[in-house]
Amino acid sequence: MPRWEFIALAAALMAVNALAVDIMLPALQQIGAALNVESENHRQYVITAYFAGLALALLAYGPISDRFGRRKPLLFGLGIYVLAAFAAAFAPSFETLLALRFVQGIGAASTRVIAVSVVRDRFGGRQMAEIMSLIFMVFMIVPVVAPAMGQIVMLFSEWHMIFIVMAVSALAITLWAAIRLPETMHPEDRRPLSILSIAKGFRTVLTTRMSLWYTLASMTIFGALFGFINSAQQVYVGLYGLGVWFPLVFAAIAGMMSVSSFLNSRLVGKLGMRKLSHGALIGFLLVSAIWLIWSLTGPVPFPAFIVLFALAMFQFGWIGSNFNSIAMEPLGHIAGTASSVQGFMQTLGGGLIGAAIGQSFDGTTVPLAVGFCGVAAIGLVMVLIAEKGKLFRGQHDVKPVLTEVH
Repeated sequence: MPRWEFIALAAALMAVNALAVDIMLPALQQIGAALNVESENHRQYVITAYFAGLALALLAYGPISDRFGRRKPLLFGLGIYVLAAFAAAFAPSFETLLALRFVQGIGAASTRVIAVSVVRDRFGGRQMAEIMSLIFMVFMIVPVVAPAMGQIVMLFSEWHMIFIVMAVSALAITLWAAIRLPETMHPEDRRPLSILSIAKGFRTVLTTRMSLWYTLASMTIFGALFGFINSAQQVYVGLYGLGVWFPLVFAAIAGMMSVSSFLNSRLVGKLGMRKLSHGALIGFLLVSAIWLIWSLTGPVPFPAFIVLFALAMFQFGWIGSNFNSIAMEPLGHIAGTASSVQGFMQTLGGGLIGAAIGQSFDGTTVPLAVGFCGVAAIGLVMVLIAEKGKLFRGQHDVKPVLTEVH
């Protein structure tokens, strides 16, 4: 498979997660009205249920993919995703919709684990960070276009059709992967699927300091992003009154993250993952602190809000791919298990943090600003623990953990 197609397919696999969330943001209000959901904040459960299923299933796909390879578990999970999305279009109640979204998340977990695993199978170190940045850049096309897709669907149809579009899009990606994605795991690297083997793999991930603390740092930062996604419709439409222009602004912010990821792919080979990500984390904290102070003094005008939020998300583009690459680097020999454990921690922990931030929405930007500033400060502490108090070390690689898992 050519490099460009590998990057595009890996990005598409990761993008089914963004599609499952972003395309339905314009429909949350109609879903709530159609299914008799009285509280605006409770509409966010459609997103929370998906992340819950995603997080819980992540732990299973890693060991399974280390035993059976990458292709079969991936295609199995995508099949679950597609079927659950089709079924959700005909959900008769809000409770049924939440259950189907939970199942859809279970299927989507295969893409989160295996997309990262196939990249780690082929690349390591700064090269992996470069590839992940390019994947993230392509992946960000979905948050750019998905809300607009949802808004267009809502103009000509009802919320049910959004799930049909979601299912058809995922089916196309499934066929692409089935036809073109090779098996990237070498047969000699396959691990037995046993309780002892899984336990040893999990222990290796959780006792490798660099992996553990960078995963926890990523988890807290992703919590801020999840918190904003949960309340994006309320902020843009309810607070700032953007109406049908909401998808356009959402796309512009996602575009900033895509540009950031592209720049990271060009700079990481020269400057290294640590210099870029540590500087971005400090910048993220400073921007969030300014946003928080302004919010506490009164309403933040929309132009100021957009500038501050765009700056924060630009920094996010340098944090995510580099932190993930640093966390994965020492664990290439158990890439599937490592990806599943790290993904579980980031998704469940980040989802819970995001749910707390989203549910605290009170008609102002204060809860969001508090959340962003708080997770940035906590993330910085975790990185300092990982690096033993020394930032910007600029080392090229982390020595791999050579512990065998049998």
